[in-house]
Amino acid sequence: MKRTLLLSAALFPTLLTAEAVKDREGAVRADKARMEADKRWAYNDLDSGFRQAKLTGKPVLVVMRCVPCLSCMGLDTAVLMEGEELSPLLDQFVCVRVINANALDLTRFQFDFDLSFSTLFFNGDGTVYGRYGSWTHQKNSADQTLTGYKRALEAALALHRAYPGNKAALAGKQPGPIPYVSPIDMPKLAERYTRELAWDGKVVQSCVHCHMIGDALRASFRDQKKPVPDEWVYPMPAPETIGLTLVPDQPATIAAVQGGSAAEKAGLQAGDVITAFADQPPVSPADIAWALHRTGESARYEVQVSRAGKAQTLTLDLPVGWRKMTDNSGRVGAWSMRGMAAGGLNLVDLTDKERRQRGLGLDGMALWVKGLGMYGMHAAAKKAGFEKEDVLIEVAGHRNRMSESRLHGHLLQEHFQGQKVPVKVLRGGKTVDLQLPMQ
Repeated sequence: MKRTLLLSAALFPTLLTAEAVKDREGAVRADKARMEADKRWAYNDLDSGFRQAKLTGKPVLVVMRCVPCLSCMGLDTAVLMEGEELSPLLDQFVCVRVINANALDLTRFQFDFDLSFSTLFFNGDGTVYGRYGSWTHQKNSADQTLTGYKRALEAALALHRAYPGNKAALAGKQPGPIPYVSPIDMPKLAERYTRELAWDGKVVQSCVHCHMIGDALRASFRDQKKPVPDEWVYPMPAPETIGLTLVPDQPATIAAVQGGSAAEKAGLQAGDVITAFADQPPVSPADIAWALHRTGESARYEVQVSRAGKAQTLTLDLPVGWRKMTDNSGRVGAWSMRGMAAGGLNLVDLTDKERRQRGLGLDGMALWVKGLGMYGMHAAAKKAGFEKEDVLIEVAGHRNRMSESRLHGHLLQEHFQGQKVPVKVLRGGKTVDLQLPMQ
């Protein structure tokens, strides 16, 4: 891995330092120059990739990558440079690299739009085998993520060998309904972008980034004065939402189960290997997140596991409101939701210890203003009189303890742009009444 990264630094100096030097244009153009000459990868050409897959009988591997983003740079470089571990596996795929979402067919390509590196695995006929890409892998070391990526490739190839006999088991992995066919069909994006990148101009400014898809979807509901659906307030819920922590370098091996969670009540245990979740065989933890993403307000699922070499089937009950346990605070999409729902407030639920120090109860709302925006829609709270260090204790009549993510859900589903929501905050030992504008 170290040799791979050093080699990539020599070949792509602009790419690896793009964030530090702010040369985003240089990074994208360097990526294009390198990849268009690469015999393995079809560069920004999905149609040719699927045509080749039909001719060769190979599965399709599609990497979605935001090139200027430093996050996942090590994993992306390792995949491109292949190396001894990945090269024999990549030989068995038709490989496609996509660096922008302008013309992406959203009826076929549905994944975690907030990530800077994702992979989808397909049959040549368009059937989805699985997905790779999660917040967990972005936070782990390059060695762990490379091992996890290798395991995902192996699992996808196993599903391909069993196809089409396993097609019924793959049904739940297929894309669901979505309001728009492509990103530039969305009003907020249609105003600014076209299908093609402006290679003869400012290419980065012409690029629809994947995270913009989720942002524009939420904005479309807001513009129509409709509640934002749960699946777009809490997209691709992490397994931790239901009490599962998965081993980062395995497709779906349980590392830990949270006490009192839905996972514990189902009987899931550390060490279990999930072989099917909601009837879907996982190739990576992203497939668990996908199954949860497509879950309604409540659900009952069968979870098949291998425990000490023996197969077991367990029943997982997800109660009403399970999705609202999702923590979205670290997502890129949380930024736009802070603007829409909270006027630019960055909120943190005070810990039990911090509440005791302030003389606050443990069950009520106590959302500390960690920071607030200064510009555009993110300056609305500041203009309305909110200050850093304020503690929100009541919002629109809600007083119970909740996370920032859960508050966003209430505001995006119960209140609409143009309205002002009453808020009580603690400031210097006194209660202050304010009005939070919805945007």
